[in-house]
Amino acid sequence: MSHRQLDPDDIRPYCPYYAAAMDTLGRRWAATVLRALLGGATRFSDIAAAVPGMTDKLLSQRLKDLEADGLVERVVQATTPVRVDYRLTEKGAALGAVLLDLNRWALDWITLPANP
Repeated sequence: MSHRQLDPDDIRPYCPYYAAAMDTLGRRWAATVLRALLGGATRFSDIAAAVPGMTDKLLSQRLKDLEADGLVERVVQATTPVRVDYRLTEKGAALGAVLLDLNRWALDWITLPANP
């Protein structure tokens, strides 16, 4: 995969590639689900446990969306009972550094509300 270089002097106010990436990552819980998969293949229940507050229905839909986007792969293990794992594709794994950079930024700059 070739990497396009961004020249800071040539950055335009609008980039359709950036907008498309933000449409994908900006879907509710999408980036959080991707971050939960950074550690490797994971079962649905493990992702659900790692993302508190997300319904199973929404998690199922988000995994389908991310699979359709080519970021997540659903792997069915032929065991009894059948085991289904989710893992990042090469394309999804390439977001790992970006997600962790965003996580570091959040740790430095985001203040969470105090627990009541």
